[in-house]
Amino acid sequence: MEIGKQWRHIIDSVQDGIIIVDAKGVFLAANEMAQLITGYTEKELKGQSCRILNCTGCKIIGKGKGKKWCGLFLEGLIREKKCVITNSQNRTIPVIKSATVLFNEKKEIVGAVETLKDISENINYKNELASIKRMYYIDEGFHGIIGKTPVMQNLYEYIESVASLDTPVMILGESGTGKEMVAKALHETGNRASKPFIKVNCAALSENILESELFGHVKGAYTGAETNRIGRFEAAHTGTLFLDEIGDIPLSVQVKLLRVLEEKMIQRVGANQSIPIDVRIITATNKNLEKMIEEGTFREDLFFRVNVFPLTCPPLRQHKDDITLITQHFISLHAEKTGKNILGFTPEAMRLMVAYPWPGNIRELRNSVEYAFVLARGKSIRPEHLPEKIISFNPLDTKFLKKVEYNGIVNVGLSEKEKLLNALQQADGNQTRAADILGVSRITVWKRIKKHGIQLK
Repeated sequence: MEIGKQWRHIIDSVQDGIIIVDAKGVFLAANEMAQLITGYTEKELKGQSCRILNCTGCKIIGKGKGKKWCGLFLEGLIREKKCVITNSQNRTIPVIKSATVLFNEKKEIVGAVETLKDISENINYKNELASIKRMYYIDEGFHGIIGKTPVMQNLYEYIESVASLDTPVMILGESGTGKEMVAKALHETGNRASKPFIKVNCAALSENILESELFGHVKGAYTGAETNRIGRFEAAHTGTLFLDEIGDIPLSVQVKLLRVLEEKMIQRVGANQSIPIDVRIITATNKNLEKMIEEGTFREDLFFRVNVFPLTCPPLRQHKDDITLITQHFISLHAEKTGKNILGFTPEAMRLMVAYPWPGNIRELRNSVEYAFVLARGKSIRPEHLPEKIISFNPLDTKFLKKVEYNGIVNVGLSEKEKLLNALQQADGNQTRAADILGVSRITVWKRIKKHGIQLK
């Protein structure tokens, strides 16, 4: 297929970017606006695969020509789809894309023509840009989770590994580490992303109310039950149910919950009829459930049922290199919320932020930034604007020792096996604590134990 010369001046005069690809997604032509948007010259694009733009709106199959190449050739038409492309400087550009498949006289697919509208600087598309940024987490980390350190990258990898499965996931971690955000990331990355995501805070509900919240009730089941009501399991049908603070579920409800998870059937309170449910279960806790099992306050069979794939949210003290990034994220949010033109922290203030151990983790950091916003008057946050506990923090203060009891010392110069044995010894064989000490996930500790043939007693 060739582009007629008489059409060249026409496509160059169009204000939107126009690109033409063949049936295998190889660039054939790009008008001047497309070159401006992508940052590539037409010469640089020609002969390259369309994958070079890394468009979020493309469903690449890559197994041949036409319908075997991508979703566009299957659908035949795309109208005003919000996407993000990557330009030649590796920067993300939000665009609105339309595309049409091209056929020859034998009705065979020979390529496609696409138009790109750059909306990054158009005030009329400001709301569209905000929507796209939220949709694709531009400048907002991994599904809203902020952090680029290795320990956070490991967490993202584990989320992506298990997200597409229905394997029950238990999210472990201290209070304020972002367990709910990890649960949402698991849902949004998985096959049930378009289905309901329902959260239950098990610690906030009494025993009777919790049972009704989970399974629903029929009219007259108890005093005040004036109508039939579906529970969270039914509301989450075909989607994800997130049981936060599962360690606070009473034993009587644990028995019923275990039966539901095993039979995939529920009964509303006061009813005899069973209702089938299809729900992906994610749980979270900041408690030591293994200790609770020993104390008889948590069922061992339920623990093994929900703890198939544990994920640990690292405490902020284990990825302090992310503090600047996370702080700047909260500054941007509060600046937009309050209208204050605060650009950042002074170096002195940021040093205090990094030195503080953050026993309340991300939640405490967010609250501290909000506190500073109230006091700050200029364009920067100075030490005097920070909460007193951060300004006066003493590294030797014993009140912080309990909070960092898992954060043991790993000697440098040791082999991987020696470091692992060192951490396990400090943690009395507890793999979760050993993972905290090493700054890795619990799964990594388990794999290393298997790799080195370590026998836990």
